[in-house]
Amino acid sequence: HPSVSVASILSLPLPELSKKLRDGSLPPDHVFYAYVGKALQIAIETNCITEFLQESESQVRKAKLMEKQGLLYGVPVSIKDSIDCQGHDSTLGFIKNLNKPAAEDSVVVQVLKRQGAIPFVKTNVPQSLISYDCKNLIFGQTRNPLLYTRTPGGSSGGEGALVGGGGSILGIGTDVGGSLRFPAAFCGICAIKPTGKRLSKRGIMSGVVGQKAVAAAVGPLAKNVESLALCLRALLSEDMFSLDSTVPPLPFNEEVYSSTAPLRIGYYETDFFTMPSPAMRRAVRETKQLLEEAGHTLVPFELTNVDYVIFNYCVRGMFADGGSSFVKKFKGEMEKGGTGLFFWLAKAPHWLKTLLSWISKPFVPRFSSIIRSMKENTVDEVWSLHHEIEDFCHQFIAQWKKLNLDVMLCPMLGPALGIGYPAKLSVAVSYTMLYNALDFPAGVVPVTLATDEDEEQLKGYKGYYQDWWDRTLAKAFRGSVGMPVAVQCVALPWQEELCLRFMKEVETL
Repeated sequence: HPSVSVASILSLPLPELSKKLRDGSLPPDHVFYAYVGKALQIAIETNCITEFLQESESQVRKAKLMEKQGLLYGVPVSIKDSIDCQGHDSTLGFIKNLNKPAAEDSVVVQVLKRQGAIPFVKTNVPQSLISYDCKNLIFGQTRNPLLYTRTPGGSSGGEGALVGGGGSILGIGTDVGGSLRFPAAFCGICAIKPTGKRLSKRGIMSGVVGQKAVAAAVGPLAKNVESLALCLRALLSEDMFSLDSTVPPLPFNEEVYSSTAPLRIGYYETDFFTMPSPAMRRAVRETKQLLEEAGHTLVPFELTNVDYVIFNYCVRGMFADGGSSFVKKFKGEMEKGGTGLFFWLAKAPHWLKTLLSWISKPFVPRFSSIIRSMKENTVDEVWSLHHEIEDFCHQFIAQWKKLNLDVMLCPMLGPALGIGYPAKLSVAVSYTMLYNALDFPAGVVPVTLATDEDEEQLKGYKGYYQDWWDRTLAKAFRGSVGMPVAVQCVALPWQEELCLRFMKEVETL
């Protein structure tokens, strides 16, 4: 249609776009092809798309005949590779998963379709999903749409690149250590990781199956907070609860989301494990100041023992079998890339791990701790680990309640690291992974851009351990002037609406 202004369609925020689609002032096919064209352009630039969902074209035609129009009527949506779409592969970047199309849509995709959305592409992930870069042997490396030498983050990296580049208005990804929050923060967009069981995970492939120590979650990525809220409104519907009865039937709470009461907000600038970059620290400070000026109360929150949480709950929890099921996934696969070190450790015999851990302790204490936490656990040890994580969660909530907090403002790793760096910096997931271990809802909102001054201050970056990881992280942050930096907004379990309300406040200010 020569008369269609693609630019004006692409410039509409999701709430406006969906309103125009529903009131009939924009035909679904115009919107669909505008996004298909833009997605193609971003895919050529960043290599973020793994597959075009051909059936989406007939869905657009059917959409015109729909009597009941859902909340996402006619909205094109991108879907992460690991989320099942009927008739398409969910590869996780493994060659052995090619040509094994899913028998049916995952519950999330079914609900999206019932709400009138049109899933139109699947997007790239790192091999195994256990990485915050975005590269595998099948589809190659995805780049950051804002600066091609940078990673888009991961494991929902294809989503981050596509939504960040404007080729999709709404994306669905997953998060087990920051896999929604990294791509959003690195690509300058918003995302929310809900409480693990708030949205259905049926039909969603995971990197490490069956582990219960670190909670995985499904969630949306979009350019702004209002779009995330619209997506959750649509997903938290009767359809979701009837298709998956293990999801608590909690519809979206409008009252909490639209409240304007002043908040009591906890905050911290560092977790004393991964030293924040100057830009990260500044992002938290500036946000804190704006929130105070807007009439909210900010209360310092003291984080302790994050190193213990990372090694004993996260690493040990995810690899409680000594990493053997993780290693099995790679059988017959080539690329080990980002997981090379884990891989090697998982395969090493127990005596060698013990020896290495002991030898490396004085020089690289963190490496020593990782080796120690990669041991095979007995059932008894796994149970007591789960019990310990529950205790930790209750202690954390008690500290939160004692300060009478509503929400928490936290740093988010950034600016985006160079391509290839995440593989060498697994320890830098500490800011995000804490909230998977706790299973709290956590979202990210971009608040500033890295400046020349941040870059100058980086020269003094030492890190808390001054080990190889700290030196590498300093290098990874360099050369990012102009790249977005985000903060993390956190609420207590099941309080996604409050988390979004806080994110909206941060975004507005």
